[in-house]
Amino acid sequence: MAREGLGVTYEQIARAAGTGMGTVYRRFPERSDLVDALFAEHIDAVVGLAREASAYDDAWEGVCWFMVRQFELERDNRALGELLRGGGQSSELVARGRREITPHVTGLVERAVAAGQLPPTTGAGDLVLVHLMVGAVMDATRGSDDRLWRRALHTALAGVRTATHAEPPFPDTAIDRLYGPTEETP
Repeated sequence: MAREGLGVTYEQIARAAGTGMGTVYRRFPERSDLVDALFAEHIDAVVGLAREASAYDDAWEGVCWFMVRQFELERDNRALGELLRGGGQSSELVARGRREITPHVTGLVERAVAAGQLPPTTGAGDLVLVHLMVGAVMDATRGSDDRLWRRALHTALAGVRTATHAEPPFPDTAIDRLYGPTEETP
């Protein structure tokens, strides 16, 4: 899954694990059980990054640091990126991760706006858009030069930093729709 993504079959997983498909099915009758078992540590790592970033004195530095570190994790684990960007997997793990990450990122964005580092119409949803856009670049160029997604991230963050919008930031419900459903979002 780290190399190929969430679409890996149980047969491929069993072969990679050196076991039979029956064993995989017995241990993980639901695919979400397998995903949760494999990715709990990874989601917790992203939560930890968000928590660490929120402690930055300079909010904009915290935003940038968090985004780079999160994408570095996703670079090394395709399925993690797919999960974080709503890759069709609905699980409590993903919902919990979003619940824990969101306040940290929202706080950073609010602090950056208050410090004049971001336009007043910027919200956490703008970083969701960056995540989805840069993730698409990463997926399209996976295995090639890291400079491509890094350049896309730099460009997108520069845009967020200078963009002014006529409308206010996205409400949380719009952010949920951008990422796709989890068990908690219809």
